[in-house]
Amino acid sequence: MSIEQLNERVWTDLAYLAYGGRDWAIPRRHSDGHVYDAVIVGGGQSGLGIAFGLLKERVSNILVIDENPEGEEGPWVTYARMMTLRTPKHLTAIEMGIPSLTFRSWWEAQHGAESWERVDKIPRGDWMNYLRWYRGVLKLPVVNDAKLRLIEPLERGLHRLHVQGNGIPSGTLLARKVVLATGIQGGGEWHIPAMIKENLPASLYAHTSERIDIEALKGKRIAVLGGGASAYDNANFALMNGVAEAHVFVRRTEMPRINPIRQMEGSGMIERFPSLSDEDKYAVMSHFFKHNQPPTNDTYERAASWPGFQLHLGAPWLNVEADGDQAVVTTPQGKFAFDFLVVSTGLITDPALRPELGLVEKHIARWGDKYAAPAAVANPLLDNHPYLSPGFEFQSRDEESDDRLRGIYSFNYSAMVSCGLSASALSGMRYAIPKIVTAIGDSLFHDNREEILNNFYQYDEQEFVGVWPVEKTAKAAKQPSA
Repeated sequence: MSIEQLNERVWTDLAYLAYGGRDWAIPRRHSDGHVYDAVIVGGGQSGLGIAFGLLKERVSNILVIDENPEGEEGPWVTYARMMTLRTPKHLTAIEMGIPSLTFRSWWEAQHGAESWERVDKIPRGDWMNYLRWYRGVLKLPVVNDAKLRLIEPLERGLHRLHVQGNGIPSGTLLARKVVLATGIQGGGEWHIPAMIKENLPASLYAHTSERIDIEALKGKRIAVLGGGASAYDNANFALMNGVAEAHVFVRRTEMPRINPIRQMEGSGMIERFPSLSDEDKYAVMSHFFKHNQPPTNDTYERAASWPGFQLHLGAPWLNVEADGDQAVVTTPQGKFAFDFLVVSTGLITDPALRPELGLVEKHIARWGDKYAAPAAVANPLLDNHPYLSPGFEFQSRDEESDDRLRGIYSFNYSAMVSCGLSASALSGMRYAIPKIVTAIGDSLFHDNREEILNNFYQYDEQEFVGVWPVEKTAKAAKQPSA
């Protein structure tokens, strides 16, 4: 099968499901211009999947915006430096129950079924190419070069989005529902320890989420701070591209070995996490954070195979200072001088860190507002996460601010405590996307509940137009009762 034949198969499958029927949502009018039923912020895998899910539910008055150029959405061709995805290849994500839309179908259309059997994990670049195909074959309404700057609540259930970039010439959009499908960093910001930011010039360090001029580091010594998978991805990437030495520093005395996600994938926990009590949700995520996620074996082995690789366990950074054009790192094991530092310290989640939420963040309920965790599991990092509905909608701290938050959804890493791994891992998206699509559909329906019900009660279009013969009716009327 060729890609062209696969494209035809996709649309045949969709036709069998009566895809593309008439919208049921009642349009909302506004003097300032067109009102979208939903605007999805982020054109990566989550945003594309949600857009397709809404279209399947006959909600087509939608728009997806992304700040990146077309084809560069998400991390895959920008700052992601892993060789392959970390999830098992058989897990499905955004195909929404359509077999012809799976990565496997896309792969086999180009390389054959036998080639799929030889694949261990999905190569990162091929995943990005699949997402480009997915967007194209489904003709999803995506506008690139459009960065959301601010969400301005108007009257109940309506928001003005202030957008910067060439994608939206007017600079604003009106939307009934706003979905923040903004990836790992979308719920806060990437974390760089203060001692690094305060003691070093920006030329001596970069977070793993940033673009790094790897050519300038050829033959140099670099240090990577962090023990997660991205630390080893970056060490391997640097050594593969000519860096002489890459030292990975981990504060733990032992490498983490257990990956809780693997257990969750087969236990029912990922798909049914939203049904847990607050007590259980918090305890599960506290346990998850405690374990951390280890690098995959192949990721670690690739990095460790280079002669210039060195691992330092039990080596937290106690101090960092500049010495000429080098960074000097102090650990319990001594001092080390490097030409460049790569910071792989993850992120901090807090709606207050998101500029687009500047007009509403003070109203957003956090977990710390809704649940007092026992001391044994309490974690301030979890307490800062937004307290979301099972459908990923922000909840307010008080009833007076309900209207300001109504219709704003957080489908990013910050949903972890409320909704589990659903929006932050491929293994959860097949379950999470239908949940948020249903939540948006339900909300649109109830926004117009009165009009929809009145239309039902007033409906009088005659469907049956047959005429029953008069003489048969008369005979039937004369029949004696039993």
